[in-house]
Amino acid sequence: MKVISAVLLVAVFWSQEWKSALSDSIIHIGAIFDESARKDDEVFRLAVADLNLNNEILETEKITISVEFVDGNNPFQAVQEACELMNRGILALVSSIGCMSAGSLQTLADAMHIPHLFIQRSTAGTPRSACPLTSRLPGTDDYTLMVRPPVYLNEVIMQVVSEYSWQKFILFYDSDFDIRGIEDFLDRTSQQGMDVSLQKVESNINMMITSLFRTMRVEELHRYRDTLRRAVLFMSPATAKAFITEVVETNLVAFDCHWILINEEISDYDLQELVMKSIGRLTLVRQTFPMPQNTTQRCVKHNHRINNSLCDPKNPRSQQLEITNRYIYDTVLLLANTFHRKLEDRKWHSMASLSCIRKTSKPWQGGKSMLDTVKKFGVSGLTSFLEFTDNGTNPNIFFEILGTNYGEDRGRGVSRLATWDPVHGLNGTLTDRKLENNMRGVVLRVVTVLEEPFVMVSENVLGKPKKYQGYSIDVLDALSNYLGFKYEIYVAPDHKYGSLQPDGQWNGLMGELVFKRADVGLSALTITPERESVVDFTTRYMDYSVGVLLRKAERTVDMFACLAPFDLSLWACIAGTVLLIGILVYLLNWLNPPRLPMGSVSSTTLYNSMWFVYGSFVQQGGEVPYTTLATRMMMGFWWMFALIVISSYTANLAAFLTITRIENSIQSLQDLSKQTELPYGTVLDSAVYDQVRSKAMNPFERDPMYSQMWRMINRTGGGENNVEESKEGIRKVKYGRFGFVWDAAVLEYVANNDEDCSFYTVSNTAPDRGYGIAMQHGSPYRDIFSQRILELQQNGDMDILKLKWWPKDSPCDLYGSVQTRQRGNALDIHSFAGVFCVLAAGVVLSCLIAMVESWWSRRKGSRVPSKETQADGPSARQAADPCPHSPNEHPLGLGGQTQNQTPNTANTNVPTATHYQPPACCDIPCALIVQHSYEPTNPSELAPKMRMTTFTTSPPTPRTIRRSTWSTYTAGLTACAPRMKAPTSSSPPLPSI
Repeated sequence: MKVISAVLLVAVFWSQEWKSALSDSIIHIGAIFDESARKDDEVFRLAVADLNLNNEILETEKITISVEFVDGNNPFQAVQEACELMNRGILALVSSIGCMSAGSLQTLADAMHIPHLFIQRSTAGTPRSACPLTSRLPGTDDYTLMVRPPVYLNEVIMQVVSEYSWQKFILFYDSDFDIRGIEDFLDRTSQQGMDVSLQKVESNINMMITSLFRTMRVEELHRYRDTLRRAVLFMSPATAKAFITEVVETNLVAFDCHWILINEEISDYDLQELVMKSIGRLTLVRQTFPMPQNTTQRCVKHNHRINNSLCDPKNPRSQQLEITNRYIYDTVLLLANTFHRKLEDRKWHSMASLSCIRKTSKPWQGGKSMLDTVKKFGVSGLTSFLEFTDNGTNPNIFFEILGTNYGEDRGRGVSRLATWDPVHGLNGTLTDRKLENNMRGVVLRVVTVLEEPFVMVSENVLGKPKKYQGYSIDVLDALSNYLGFKYEIYVAPDHKYGSLQPDGQWNGLMGELVFKRADVGLSALTITPERESVVDFTTRYMDYSVGVLLRKAERTVDMFACLAPFDLSLWACIAGTVLLIGILVYLLNWLNPPRLPMGSVSSTTLYNSMWFVYGSFVQQGGEVPYTTLATRMMMGFWWMFALIVISSYTANLAAFLTITRIENSIQSLQDLSKQTELPYGTVLDSAVYDQVRSKAMNPFERDPMYSQMWRMINRTGGGENNVEESKEGIRKVKYGRFGFVWDAAVLEYVANNDEDCSFYTVSNTAPDRGYGIAMQHGSPYRDIFSQRILELQQNGDMDILKLKWWPKDSPCDLYGSVQTRQRGNALDIHSFAGVFCVLAAGVVLSCLIAMVESWWSRRKGSRVPSKETQADGPSARQAADPCPHSPNEHPLGLGGQTQNQTPNTANTNVPTATHYQPPACCDIPCALIVQHSYEPTNPSELAPKMRMTTFTTSPPTPRTIRRSTWSTYTAGLTACAPRMKAPTSSSPPLPSI
């Protein structure tokens, strides 16, 4: 509470002191400002403070002021505040508002005879339009003085367009600009036959440009682009910057465009930003104030010294001054000089308290005298010289016409082309014609650095000059053929592009240009701000972006790619299903044995069931017939299951073997910056090195991606991951684990021409700068080179030259991270190696099983009884025979000879077919045993060779015995031969075979 009481006490004391000073002072000025113009009030108070400190002008008198803020579009409020100021007693009224409220203040000032110094303020910094002030009655005085000169924009722009010989252009104006201000200009262009289009720029420029692309057809868009080649902008600097940025980013304008921006309020800061954002050629028309170059002469005006913060051009506050601020300061200075003269002439009229409400109130009697004194004398100040004509206008206005050359964003300088004033008109020459071939007979000395594919040695014969080739050489040859010059080329002594050394000197290619040992620098040379500070660049002839060169991942050989369509668990389920169905088929046949046809040689064992199920699964059929309904139902669903599985496997196998899947983690610069396993770097002290460092450390353009890349590149001071030249970096990528960060165009060429196609590149999609031709600072050839490059780009010749070194039908995949060639997706041996391995394993396993079976058969054959065993007689063999006779066994009644055969007893050595009943120990239910040979001299040593086949249901008949069905059967039968019964006469004859 004590603090609040103290503050209130101080406020009351200050208010009483202010009222006392106001009552004691005889100089009181009123001011009305737009509520958005706070800087006007600041400069106004600063001017009053400077004058109160100057005893030479007002001596002991001091100026007091009263300031009110109003809405620029509310005339009633402006009049109300002006009446309040007049009631307080003022000698003059200063206003900085728009035209709408100025008319009301003009009427009030004329009625009260109060000098009104009106400073026109435009809306939102747009170009001014003439104010339609109130017309007066004849014989009455105009107490409103126009501090700012009349609007001459129509005259200036008409002069500029005529000098450029434009016949067709488009005029853009923003939403805050009063289009009525250029009616005179449009009438004059129509009279001269010019084709002028009008287009309003909305506040949402992005939406406006988007609607153009959405509503226009392709042909209309091309015609619109052609119209934009010549344009006049009537808009504020802020709107112009946003509009130019949008049309440049959407590629609506080309490098051969020429735009004119006209506005009195264009500061030096706005000028620099407009030039940085635009492309092509830019002409700017703005109001200027002629000032002496000497700072002392700028700040000292007659008997008054202006505040240094306002008159010194190097002061930041002075650079931010608006035109209205300058006129306000000079207005206060003019009024102070007027008061000084009135005091010297002793014709002072004291202030009068005027009332706007009472009808009987009279105007101020000293108003007329004060107005005449103001109009009679002028003052020199921040606006050069401020004075008024008899009609109350300021005649002093000057325009300067600034222009850039054709080129790109940061490759041009701004120069004054001409000036204009109402008395002398245009002072200077403006031309907009194309450059001509004027370099005939000129020989240029060109310095270069070898960099594939920009500059390469094509021929190096001893004793003769080297010949060069490459993309940059092709561009230089195209310029030489058109412009007519010749050139001599040599390589920089240190084979470097050049950088600024600690001693302040440049080395490499840049040093050759700085020290004027070469006229032109040509290679994969990028345009950077550091290089532009010491040399001049032409417009870019190719876009530049940072990329990284990486080695493709080696393709892994999958021998069992044929198993890839199914998962391991699915393969296990299929194998288990085959076993399960085989067991189920066997069980179903065991529970309900099928009736097999007579003479069938098949059996329904578990082995045969498994084999049949497997054969049907791989669509190879089977040998075991199944006749029961349950088995057939089971097999029907099994075959459907097998059909679906085999079809799915076939389809999925085709997809797996024909589609190459890329699995690599680095697919962009962001991926590269996030990982730390693969080291990467660039050429030390190169443009790429400086760019990464700048974007990582500069707080105004810091990029998190480049910050992470800089940590890797600058590891151990940059010596670990960086190289001395680009060839070394490419070599490290090819033979090691390394990523080389370099120009994307160079890396694409290297990857495209690699014999093994072992590289792939990753780069930024949006180029942030370009390649240019460097020249000595101030070279006269820059503009003519830039113009010709623009023509080559417009005609498509530059694209043709580029396709020569970067063809579209590349033999290598530049962006794929797997080592493949673009020759189709033919299957190779690696994809089917597993199938061959399985087949080989099956062959080896079959051979092993055959060897085991052969061994086993021989082992069983070796169990034939010896001669001692046979000599013991049947009783001994029967005693040794453990197997009893089966009751179902019976001999087969077969004869020993055919019916038409006569036995031959003469030759006892001829073998005779004899029938024997097999013993039970031979485990042959029904056997046909044929003896092929006898040894009659010693029957005890009989070792016949037999042939046998088994029949499961019925005795053999001649039709069922076929020679093809018989197999040699020797093992075990010789042991049973002595126990066989002798053939009888009643035995049926043996069928003929």
